[in-house]
Amino acid sequence: MSAQQWVYFFGGGGADGTRDQKALLGGKGANLAEMTRIGVPVPPGFTITTEACRHYMKHRDVPAGLLDEVNANLAKMEQHTGRTFGGGSSPLLVSVRSGAAVSMPGMMDTILNLGLNDETVEALADESSNPRFAYDSYRRFVHMYGDVVLNIKGDRFEHLLERMKDGRGVHLDTELTADDLRTLVRQFKELVLSETGKEFPADPHEQLWGAIRAVFNSWETPRARAYRRINNIADDLGTGVNVMAMVFGNLGNDSGTGVAFTRNPSTGTHEFFGEFLVNAQGEDVVAGVRDPQPIEEMAKAFPPAYAELLAAAERLEKHYREMQDLEFTVERGKLYLLQTRTGKRTANAAVRIAVEMVNEEVISREEAVLRVEPDQLNQLLHPMIDPNAELDVLTAGLPAAPGAASGHAVFNPEEAAERGHAGEAIILVRRETSPEDFEGMVASRAVLTARGGMTSHAAVVARGMGKCCVVGASEIKIDEAYGRFTVDDRIVKHDDWITLDGATGRVIWGKVPTVEPELGDHFRTLMGWADEIRRLSVRANADNPNDAAKARHFGAAGIGLCRTEHMFFEEGRIDAVREMILSETVEGRRKALAKLLPMQREDFEGIFRAMDGLPVTIRLLDPPLHEFLPVGSAEIKSLAKKMGVDAARLRQQVENHREANPMLGHRGVRLGITIPEITIMQARAIFEAAVNVSREGVVPIPEIMVPLVGTVEELRHQRKLIEETANKVLREAGVQIEYLIGTMIELPRAALTADRIAAEADFFSFGTNDLTQTTLGLSRDDAGSFLPHYIDHGILPGDPFQSLDQEGVGQLVEIGTRKGRVSRPSLKVGVCGEHGGDPRSINFFHRTGLDYVSCSPYRVPIARLAAAHAAIAGTRSATSVPAEKPVPIEVVAVA
Repeated sequence: MSAQQWVYFFGGGGADGTRDQKALLGGKGANLAEMTRIGVPVPPGFTITTEACRHYMKHRDVPAGLLDEVNANLAKMEQHTGRTFGGGSSPLLVSVRSGAAVSMPGMMDTILNLGLNDETVEALADESSNPRFAYDSYRRFVHMYGDVVLNIKGDRFEHLLERMKDGRGVHLDTELTADDLRTLVRQFKELVLSETGKEFPADPHEQLWGAIRAVFNSWETPRARAYRRINNIADDLGTGVNVMAMVFGNLGNDSGTGVAFTRNPSTGTHEFFGEFLVNAQGEDVVAGVRDPQPIEEMAKAFPPAYAELLAAAERLEKHYREMQDLEFTVERGKLYLLQTRTGKRTANAAVRIAVEMVNEEVISREEAVLRVEPDQLNQLLHPMIDPNAELDVLTAGLPAAPGAASGHAVFNPEEAAERGHAGEAIILVRRETSPEDFEGMVASRAVLTARGGMTSHAAVVARGMGKCCVVGASEIKIDEAYGRFTVDDRIVKHDDWITLDGATGRVIWGKVPTVEPELGDHFRTLMGWADEIRRLSVRANADNPNDAAKARHFGAAGIGLCRTEHMFFEEGRIDAVREMILSETVEGRRKALAKLLPMQREDFEGIFRAMDGLPVTIRLLDPPLHEFLPVGSAEIKSLAKKMGVDAARLRQQVENHREANPMLGHRGVRLGITIPEITIMQARAIFEAAVNVSREGVVPIPEIMVPLVGTVEELRHQRKLIEETANKVLREAGVQIEYLIGTMIELPRAALTADRIAAEADFFSFGTNDLTQTTLGLSRDDAGSFLPHYIDHGILPGDPFQSLDQEGVGQLVEIGTRKGRVSRPSLKVGVCGEHGGDPRSINFFHRTGLDYVSCSPYRVPIARLAAAHAAIAGTRSATSVPAEKPVPIEVVAVA
């Protein structure tokens, strides 16, 4: 045997591994070892390590010594089972399954019934006195092996199976006879020969090594890569391979198989939840080939096994201190557990389970906060069907994943992927889904299947993604060839609008209005714990009173970015903005700005009211002026008429404002310096609004932010204008308003000279969107043509506009924060780019010592939870200063 151990045995009362070796054995292998150790009934088997997979990926061959270790462990399995692999009157059959360190349900490959050939199938038939069972197992094996190892499309085998059932006039697989299945095996093997030019392998050892290599290779399949990319799982972990003695749920009516959860994965209620099938193998439940029964019915079919399953489930949840997902088989009345793992669950279930486990004194509050991934909260914030809407309900299935979504019915996953990624609202409709449908599921708004239960592939994958899903809508008859489905006499064609209600399972005709969700007590409790733990304050990016109110509802501690230019694009305002830009005299410009002043003042009043008592950071005009200008002859002529100027002259002025590189052109602070009337008008609107609402009893806290500053001189110039305007407005009103003046740090030079700029700034807010562009030399608008290629080929680890480039841009954030506080120790520092709502970036901002992050209103709860995760994960940076004081708000209290 080689010095390095490649194989770990489990079962028969002992195990080489433990639960703590997930990185080495994969989650499945480590848990099988642990189940054996605590006395849960597990069939004997062994795990090939993830190190062997990594060796295979690097060298395209198995490591030296692995063959001998596999053979030695096969001998141990034969000893424990009393069976012989590859022959004898009691043949040993095995399953070969993947098992990565991080659970990737349905993404990699599994093969069951391995070891069958024309001799061992007869021995199995004789031993079981059940030829039908033996040949049912054989046809399943040839199908799975042909699909997974020999790369023959699974639907080729399905076609032969359906043709056999049609010829016999039956609907279910279980209605086929032993002779039917014997014929089907022969047809399957003929298909293999015609597709590969080779006979189906009869040697069980050849079969085993083909399967082991196939599982290793499945780590690199497109669906597995896509899953890892979406779930931020490293590509270099590799997968373990678990070889386990087969136990059979398809021996007859005294056997069965199922999947169960120790708590409800959809709602989180503390109830045993799952499904099972009599006379079936495991893939029948997961693939949705037959509609399963609720787990409670198992008590009638197999009373002793059901009682043992309940006891095992309770033991496992208590042992792992976490909700468990179990796979089990009953073979002639005897229970075997094939797997346990932390159960995938909806966000609603995750929150409820975490809170209730604290109440049950199973876990601590900190553990409960860590049990809910921040991005999971997206599910809780999604719309629901409007209860007042008139609904044309076509049918109902099982509510596999909550939420509501409308979209075009699409029956092909490739089309769904293409159109969904292009921004179209798509609902993927399938008989049942398979791992090959994954990209289509990712890109779709929701998934609908005609078959399958709450533990089917579609249900598990959709729940993991937080995507609305309805499964098992059995009244739907799908015709994929014609791109339509029918329910009784109703026909839904390709591209028709449908709506899914993931809360009830309803399938509804047309596009249905939705309403915002109501967040329950468990959510408020968990978020309250998160707020007690976190240091970072969380604000919102909001440009109007409605968004501001929404942000406050979700727990924002203020507004970190109010973009004033968004207000200018509204109807009735854009012409005044254009007049201001195109005026050739200061007087004409002031006249146009005078029209905008009351509009801006009214906007600010609404936002101050919504954020009463909380800070509102208002960014002065930032984008280049050409974005406001008319395009096309019709718009230019219309504006020329309103302004009373010549259209040709106006067209020339429009052209004069075009820039070759507007991102680095005449924008931000440069506008305020060259056209100071803009800064004066906006400052007047802000302070007049603050005065007006203060007289209503509202407490406005304006923070005025100057964008795109690169030198201290620029900020000093603008600060002087703002302070002069503020003093004039407040003196005339006889009112005192506390305010701050600061700047966005979005240029590398600003970060590098932050000590000088801080002399004129009360606060910094890192505009990480533009800072990323200016640091990496990437245009957000143009990088889409090559950025995916960079990510796919490992040149960049991810999209730097979604998750902060900590190595590059992050250094500038650290430098700017440190230098700014050296010059001004009380300097408040935040971030207001898209990264303010990204959990990985938030962890970095916490470590760097920022005071707050700002993100879109719907990501505020996500950021609050991520900030708590960051606080638990590490200690506060030495450069930090106290966060904003706790402020009572409508729904929850935040810091």
